[in-house]
Amino acid sequence: MITNRSVPIFAIGAVALLVVALLQVGAWSTVVGVIARGEGPAPVSARHLPPSGATSRGDLAASPRRSEFVDVPLPGSAAPVRTWVVYPEHSPAPVVVVVHDLYALSNWVRSVADALAAEGFVAVAPDLFAGERPGGFLPSAPRIEPRERTAWLDAVGAWALDLPAADGRLGTVGFSWGGAAAFAYAVDRPELDALVVFYGETPEAESDYARIDAPVLGLYGGDLGTATTLPRAEAAMAAAGKSFESIVYDGATVFLKAQEGLDANRRATEDAWPRTLAFLRRHLAE
Repeated sequence: MITNRSVPIFAIGAVALLVVALLQVGAWSTVVGVIARGEGPAPVSARHLPPSGATSRGDLAASPRRSEFVDVPLPGSAAPVRTWVVYPEHSPAPVVVVVHDLYALSNWVRSVADALAAEGFVAVAPDLFAGERPGGFLPSAPRIEPRERTAWLDAVGAWALDLPAADGRLGTVGFSWGGAAAFAYAVDRPELDALVVFYGETPEAESDYARIDAPVLGLYGGDLGTATTLPRAEAAMAAAGKSFESIVYDGATVFLKAQEGLDANRRATEDAWPRTLAFLRRHLAE
């Protein structure tokens, strides 16, 4: 008797699909990592849009603004804070500290700083990972104590405010990990004049919100887990009588960086970027 040991067609198809999926995940992980760090091809952004991960390198290359890396002294430490600084065409101007995401001081973060300088702000982007460059599809942040983070942002903010180009007003914009860090920094430094949080986790302790004096704008992708932390911030800020504007963009993720990935991300960016600029001007430049 001959036993039929052939593999069913559906099983062969399932295995083939699995192999293709694994290959695609690997390729997608590489592509996402490259774009997230702003190391992809070098097209430039549309005039009305900020840089994305795909356009950041081209935007930096095309920028006419004066920019430089500066080692900002850190009191009590021999190691300075490496910081990217971009100057606006006209000064004096308000200072905006740009707090990076998990991909550290990447081309994309530097290009966002440049885009803010194009809008009339002195933009400074410190490297809070001290030169470490987390890699991979889902990088993890180096362990940073809250006191360290506050000390570094204090040093960079004080240094920037002392620049001849600065007018004495200070705002902060943070993205993802940096959004959470910037929100926490507003708790420690109520003298901030404005804060914009892009999809950063909100503080857990309700008592923290009473210590925030800066007006806050929170912009969140609805498909990100951090959006689920927004209700506690809305409730606590309202209870404390604080200024808090928040928007959740349905179907969006890290929309400013990944504008090309989803229609929802592009739509979110087209609303969030001018909203951010108007908010900063209202609280810093008027």
